[in-house]
Amino acid sequence: MNPSLRASLIAMIALSIPALAWAKSSDRNQPIYLDSNNQEGVMDGNSTNVWTGNVTLKQGTLDIAAQRAELTQRDGDPSKAVFTGSPVKLRQQQDDGTWMDATANRIEYDLSTETITLIGNYTVKSPRGSNSGQRMVYNTKTGNMQSGGDGTRVKTVIQPKSAGAAKKPEDTK
Repeated sequence: MNPSLRASLIAMIALSIPALAWAKSSDRNQPIYLDSNNQEGVMDGNSTNVWTGNVTLKQGTLDIAAQRAELTQRDGDPSKAVFTGSPVKLRQQQDDGTWMDATANRIEYDLSTETITLIGNYTVKSPRGSNSGQRMVYNTKTGNMQSGGDGTRVKTVIQPKSAGAAKKPEDTK
């Protein structure tokens, strides 16, 4: 395959994959609500707190359900969040009003690098399609996504832009 055709194909696939970048941007400015069976840590703004047992997190339209959550703060602001479970479930409305759903055994969000890492049997679904595998690293600032690389397969489904635009064979008569 020639390099320009390959680059065009990669760009088309990258733009079509359901991505966390389209998550509702206003959610970042909302308070974070956590609910769990247990919580341990020091709420001094420069420590890591741990929530365990049926953990739910809500921030705007973002909903996360996990068995364990670790939230690290620096200077009073969240700097890293790690969620574990079997699986962790994430749901968030995107800026276009559609919903994105994700599951993984572990989800890490590093606010300093603006990267989200889904580890272990991850699946990301939206109306645009789906992507699944063992590991995905996604940069919410640049939109760069890396999946696989560990010898396992990555599965991607790309939905047509408008499912209603495709005519059925019997409609073409």
